[in-house]
Amino acid sequence: MEATREWDVIVIGGGATGLGTALESATRGYKTLLLEQDDFSKGTSSRSTKLVHGGVRYLAQGDVSLVLEALKERGLLRNNAPHLVRDQMFVIPNYEWWDGPFYTVGLKVYDWMSGKLGIGPSEHINQGEVLKAIPNLKKEGLLGGVIYYDGQFDDARLAVNLAQTCVENGGTVINYFKVTGLLKNDKGMICGVKAVDNETGKQYRIAAKVVVNATGVFADTILKMDNPDAPKTIVPSQGVHIILDKKFLQGDSAIMIPKTSDGRVLFAVPWHNKVIVGTTDTLMENISLEPRALPEEIDFILNTASKYLAYPPRKEDVLSVFAGLRPLAAPAGENEKTKEISRNHKITVSVSGLVTITGGKWTTYRKMGEDAIEKAQLIAGLPEHPSVTANMPIHGYVKHLDDNDPLRFYGSDAAKIKELMKINPKLEKKIVDGYNYTLAEIVWAVRHEMARTVEDFLARRIRLLLLDARASIEAAPVVAKVMASELGYRRKWQKEQITKYTGLAKNYLLN
Repeated sequence: MEATREWDVIVIGGGATGLGTALESATRGYKTLLLEQDDFSKGTSSRSTKLVHGGVRYLAQGDVSLVLEALKERGLLRNNAPHLVRDQMFVIPNYEWWDGPFYTVGLKVYDWMSGKLGIGPSEHINQGEVLKAIPNLKKEGLLGGVIYYDGQFDDARLAVNLAQTCVENGGTVINYFKVTGLLKNDKGMICGVKAVDNETGKQYRIAAKVVVNATGVFADTILKMDNPDAPKTIVPSQGVHIILDKKFLQGDSAIMIPKTSDGRVLFAVPWHNKVIVGTTDTLMENISLEPRALPEEIDFILNTASKYLAYPPRKEDVLSVFAGLRPLAAPAGENEKTKEISRNHKITVSVSGLVTITGGKWTTYRKMGEDAIEKAQLIAGLPEHPSVTANMPIHGYVKHLDDNDPLRFYGSDAAKIKELMKINPKLEKKIVDGYNYTLAEIVWAVRHEMARTVEDFLARRIRLLLLDARASIEAAPVVAKVMASELGYRRKWQKEQITKYTGLAKNYLLN
């Protein structure tokens, strides 16, 4: 970073949108720098429902263009990252006679819109077939169901792989590097950023031809650096998920409840041998890197799930609970509920040339990056180069994987992790009882995935914080010891990391 006098493009934010934008920029041959104040996907981008989807709900709302775009991007992502994205069958259980025809017709339209990138045909099934797919669904009043297909993925793993792909294409990405201000020339045009290395405290002034603000729910913070009177552009909407044991959703199918008591959609999806249930849609006033689930959100999820599952989940069954903030790109109308605000992305350019991208969803991250760079290239007067990301394999790309291999989510890197264990058999040791994670994965994460803290590893490199917060607390001392050895830190760092991580992980527990 210090060796570069001026960057073509600086991207602020290392979530889905920022990484997609940086990758788009780097693959077009522009000198690209991405700065992230914390870890990649620390905020919203590691806290999704883990679905790569066109958005059945947006079809019901009549947002056809968003559905078409998302279905196309879903297909491209399945092709480009098959090690992280897999096909998932969803069942919509029908307890009212008109649900069957209504959802069957709607989902046939969804299939048709998918075109050549479709996953599988939707169809109406009888009660017996529904119970075969989801054995522990409530039988009473069940008339049948409708099945359809969407994609499922690991969000934080994709973020890490995008960062790696960006670097492999000549980009520079740095986590724990916070932008504190914007630089302007004598004409008042933005010509770079002020930033601080959060690990050393060293301050920097970094020159760039154009700056892209891709900070999600923090977009307004950057906009106010440019113009203190900038109007509010973000409506933060909180989505909460709980993680349950696999016994609550026997079988490999997911459940989609299309209309809950307050008109929201609820999913119960198998993920990493657990079940993820959510989500909520709560308008929030304050933004935070660590949002907390509200008691009423937990109650809503548990109560709604209990209406459909034969074994109703209770608070003591929850292994972990996590919350994320959606950066919805619209000012809330008088009576507009967050679930009704469009999930389309929006790109704006300020008078001083700051490009800001807001809204969107994980599925459309690539298209968001493409649109942002089209705009940035015009602002900076960069040479025109076509986008190449639509058919570009993402780091880790492997087509045929063994689903039983605990390292399958590493894709092509799995063989290199196994090689580490071969060289040093001590690294085969498991990190914590009940889970297949090994010491070799800690070493790999530090050396090749920019993991800098215990939280980076447990929350986003292997996802244990989200899957089982208690087990992750138990694993923290082992992780801290191996990371300290790799990074050259002393016992003091280990102790600080264990204390800090334990405090954080307790917020993911309900009791």
